[in-house]
Formats: sequence, structure tokens, C-alpha cells
Amino acid sequence: MRILVIEDEVRLAEYLRKGLSENGYVVDVTHDGIDGRHMALEGEYDLVLLDVMLPGIDGFGVLRDLRAQKQTPVLMLTARD
Repeated sequence: MRILVIEDEVRLAEYLRKGLSENGYVVDVTHDGIDGRHMALEGEYDLVLLDVMLPGIDGFGVLRDLRAQKQTPVLMLTARD
């Protein structure tokens, strides 16, 4: 299973990468919305872990663009209330 993590907090992104990789998942990580959108649209992922507050384009913008072209499952991550 291939997972894309789009998370701007480097430590959290690496924590997710490490944990998922140790459990047999192939994980790609990017730290901003622009790169994340490109990777999600151009790559073949089984799941996207998507932060809401991102530089460049926020997670809702990435999700909107992804939904216009693909049906990849997305799990939103956020610290927002």
C-alpha cells in the first residue's frame, strides 16, 4: 500500500513516515500544499494523509482539486478547532 503524507510539521511527518514504513507501507512525504497537490494528482496512492493548515495551498484546496480528478481515500489531519 502506498501512502502520501502531506504535513508541514517536519517532525510529525517523519514520525508518521517511520511508523507507517515500519508496518510495511510505502510512504512519500511532502511539506506544502503545492507539492502535495502535484504528487497526489500525478502519483498512484492508496491513501493520502492530509493536514489542513499548509503553506501554499491549504488542505481543503488540495482535497477539492484531488476530488475533481480522483477518488483516492483521504484522511484529514488538523489541530484546528
